[in-house]
Amino acid sequence: MSNKVLIIIGDATETVDTLYPYYRLQEDGYEPIVAAPEKRRYQMVMHEVKPGWTITKEWEGYTLDAVIAFKDIKPEEYAGIFFSGGRAPEYIREDEDLLRVTRHFFETNKPVASVCHGVEIPARAGCVKGRRMATVAKCRFDLEVCGGIYVNEACVVDGNLVSGRTFHDNGRYFGAFMKLLNAARK
Repeated sequence: MSNKVLIIIGDATETVDTLYPYYRLQEDGYEPIVAAPEKRRYQMVMHEVKPGWTITKEWEGYTLDAVIAFKDIKPEEYAGIFFSGGRAPEYIREDEDLLRVTRHFFETNKPVASVCHGVEIPARAGCVKGRRMATVAKCRFDLEVCGGIYVNEACVVDGNLVSGRTFHDNGRYFGAFMKLLNAARK
């Protein structure tokens, strides 16, 4: 079994959604492979709903290099896939190569994780019908219109699929994803 795990990003990917999993994967001996529409540097953002605000405030975060473009991914070479949040999923979810890769992980029952807006990618790929998932509340519609079941919890496990609502849930849902990866590695 491969030790490589895809991390799916684009411009305006949420910084904490992305970097926590990136380093956590390394702790267990996995190689996080950052994938995006093109092989280049991407600008991440930080999101928070400030006290008194009703919408998300956004600041520039760190940058991160994608080492592979979606079109070059051979999904059979990877142990799992993680869909990060932020605004990026809304813009990259129409990429046919990303949809092909996403479907592979669901069809082969390999470990999949999603946080926040990341749900928009497997939803668009037609992979969430009948599946229970957590996501940020404002993406509930995206999940449900595609046949998924919204669950407002910090960690939702549905077979090979693990999800959390926002980066505030990183310490709760990502451990469940690591357990799936480690069980598949044995």
